Order: sequence, then structure tokens, then C-alpha cells
Amino acid sequence: MITPGLVEALTGIAGARHVRTAPAERLTYARDGLPTHRRVPAVVVLPGSRDELVAVVRLLAAHHVPFVPRGAGTGLSGGALADGAAVLLVLTRLNRILSLDPGNRVAVVEPGVVNVRLSAAAAAHGLHYAPDPSSQTACTIGGNVAENAGGPHCLKYGVTAQHVLALEVVLADGRIVELGSPGGEPWGPDVVGLFVGSEGNFGIATRIAVRLLPLPRAVRTLLAAFASLRAAGEAVSAVIASGIVPAALEMMDQSCIRAVEDSVYAAGYPRDAAAVLLVELDGHSDEAVAADTETVQELLSSHDAASIRVAADAGERERLWQGRKKAFGAMGRLSRDLVVQDAVVPRSALPDVLETIGRIAATYQVTVSNVFHAGDGNLHPNISFDARVPGLRTRVDAASTAIMEACVAVGGTITGEHGVGLDKLRYMPLIFDAESLAAMRAVRRVWDPEERVNPGKVVPVHACREWTGVRSVEWGVRSVASRDAPADSALRTPHSALDT
Repeated sequence: MITPGLVEALTGIAGARHVRTAPAERLTYARDGLPTHRRVPAVVVLPGSRDELVAVVRLLAAHHVPFVPRGAGTGLSGGALADGAAVLLVLTRLNRILSLDPGNRVAVVEPGVVNVRLSAAAAAHGLHYAPDPSSQTACTIGGNVAENAGGPHCLKYGVTAQHVLALEVVLADGRIVELGSPGGEPWGPDVVGLFVGSEGNFGIATRIAVRLLPLPRAVRTLLAAFASLRAAGEAVSAVIASGIVPAALEMMDQSCIRAVEDSVYAAGYPRDAAAVLLVELDGHSDEAVAADTETVQELLSSHDAASIRVAADAGERERLWQGRKKAFGAMGRLSRDLVVQDAVVPRSALPDVLETIGRIAATYQVTVSNVFHAGDGNLHPNISFDARVPGLRTRVDAASTAIMEACVAVGGTITGEHGVGLDKLRYMPLIFDAESLAAMRAVRRVWDPEERVNPGKVVPVHACREWTGVRSVEWGVRSVASRDAPADSALRTPHSALDT
């Protein structure tokens, strides 16, 4: 129960200015970047330091009150929403870059540091933080850790998990544990890798040590236009098959192109193209990058690129990328509501899946715009609609399900970077059976036995009801076993996984 006494105690920790209880204040946090989910938290708390955060978490543990960590709210799965039974902990005030060590190429930050700010700070030393979500001018490193965020350049440089070296984490009961090491040396189980991408179900990262990389000395950015989505998709496979790994390889269809070109983010994309590819090549030698650029141009031409343009300078390159990274915002011009999907398919399946998505859109009479990370097959089919139109939301939901089923059918999965959150709970049984889901829930209970941290997210509990949690005395952690399975089939996890 969230009582007046509890609110008073929270105020005593964070200060009256940073505890929000008024309906209008709480309504501000009812959505994240995906506008189709809405939950109003009971109380919003904005701690100003690690000590305040720990004190708040310990207070909530003493009262058995659930809580939800939230960063900038740019997520696209409803994963950082809290309902009327939970406290929302907003971490944007924990926004310090605690250290930046150019010699060892490591930075330590608090969770509220905005992604692009870290790269800006590192640039003075010839370094950058590679993961670059489209929302990088607003999203926070803590949120990136929770979702294992990617971005256009993850094709070459990897997603967040490949760049996090160590974490300091506050668990659900207020204990502080340290995971990994700033040197990045493996010493045992990859508990950092387990935590990154856990979507706030395991605890809150309060200190994040990340790897910095040297800025590339040479960069070439190409824009290729195609008369069909299939041709563009086949060109993607050809580039990857050549052995060249672009820093980024992005695709936009005509609907997305026109939305961008009609907005303040206009980048000069050809409006008559059925699709464009944005290809970036980088490296530490002008000669090597120039040779790769020539090879890629030949490949694009041989796959019927109608035109190929190479950015003439840094300014043109920045404009081309701004159009891509602001594409989601530009889609606001198409309709008042938007569903953003996030599936992954094998690159070789891209042409067929894109045509299938087109047929699904026609069947359900909905508008679908595609903008996505083509190089690694991470699709973002976006459905624009007006929820006030009777029956349209039902068609949108049906189309979304059909798209997900089509992606899974070719060997894909339901999320590449946006996470499961609330939005994709219904799709989890498409790719995981009850035993696998129960195993996931058991791992969560190792970190949070009461399941108070970000409750109701990621794992659909109803899908694994036939399983029960049992206490393993031998291992000292919670494990799971099927009622119908022999006892020795229980999943067990060493307690040392949290003894860090």
C-alpha cells in the first residue's frame, strides 16, 4: 500500500520538489516513446544522488512496494511505465560523467547521462561511445543498458552489451553489488551480459563503466535509391556477402522517405524512390575506405540502384543521417497514432518479408512505413493510424500480429533492440515454450525474489503457470521445476553469480 506516511518518507529523502503526486504531474509519465500504452504511476520520485536512490529503494523494500526505473522515457515497448500500485523512479537527475580515462579508453557514468553527451565529452580525446540509438540526443545510458540498445552503427561496432565493462547495481532490497570489472577482464560468468538487456527486471544500474573507441579517421556515406524494395533488399545481402562490413547499412521505404522530406528534417532523399539505402563505411585509412566505397558502389549498381550519391562533406553526411535518425518523429505527420514494431529476420529473407509486410498492409488496409537497420535484419515496420476511427485499432493489432508471425516464420525473432516490455508480451509464446519462459522467470527471482522491480513486464506469467518456484537449498537460490518433470530437471544457477 502506498500510504500518506510512505509519501512523506519519500519526500524526506528526495525533497518535496522531487516527489510528484498531483494527477497532472503523474500523467506526464503515463507513456513512453510508444504512444499506444498508458499507465499512470501512483507516485513519481526523482532522486538526486545514488545515496538518495538507495534510501528510496530500501524504504520501498521495507513496505513491499513495487517500483519501476525510468530514464528519459524514449523507450518503444512500454517498458518504463508504472501503474497505480507502483512508484516510478526517474533517474534523469543522476547525470554525471564520473570519470573519463583516455589512456584506458574507459568512462564511468551515472544512468541519467544522455547518450550523445558521452560521445561529445570523449571527442576531445579522439574517442567516442559507439552505440548510437536514433534517440541518442535524448535517451540515457541507463536506459540503453536496460534495453541493450543498438543503433545504426551496431552493424560494425555491436550493441550496448559489447561496450559495457562493469556495473554497480542496486537490487530490489537496496543491496549494492558490483558486476564485472572496469578492465573488462572475464573472471567468471558474464553477469554483466545477463544484466544488460534485462529491461529493469533485475535492479537499477547506478554506475556504468563503458568502453570508448577511437574516432575513425576516414568516413564515406552513400545514399542509393532503388525502384523496388526487393532490389534494395537484395543489394543489402550482396554488400554483406562481399565481406565488407559497413559501419551502418540502413533502409527507408517511400512512405518514410516522403514523411521525412515533408518535415523539418528533410535530407534531400529522392521522393520517387521505392526505397533508399544509407551506407556508411569507415576506417583508419583513406585508401582502404576509398577502395571499399568503390566496391560497394559497384555492388549497388549491379543490383539496379537508380542513383548513388556520396556525401561531399561532413555537413552533407550529417544531413543524411539526421533524416534517418529523425524518421520516427517525421512520421507524426502521417497520423496522430503510431505503432512501432521491432522484429529481426535473416538478411537473406529481407526481400520476401518486406513484400509480405506490404501484402499484410493491403489486407488490413493500414499504412505501413519501413525504416530499419537493414544490415543486421532488424526491421521497424511502423503502422500509422487514428485510434478514434471505429475498428481501426483492431485492424492495426491484427496487422501487427501478422507481421510478427511472418518474421518468426522465416527464422526471425520479435525484438532486436526495443525490448519486450508490455508491448510484446503477447508474442513471447511465439518463440519460447512454457519451460523456457519459466526459466527466465526463475533467473529474475534470483535478483528480485518478490518480483517488485518493473513488475508485469517481459515474461508473460500466464504462459508458464504450470511451473512453480522451488527453493534449492544446495545452491541457495530460487530455481524452477515442472510439476510433471523429474526433480533433477530443475534449472539451477550458482549463488556466486550475485556474490560480486
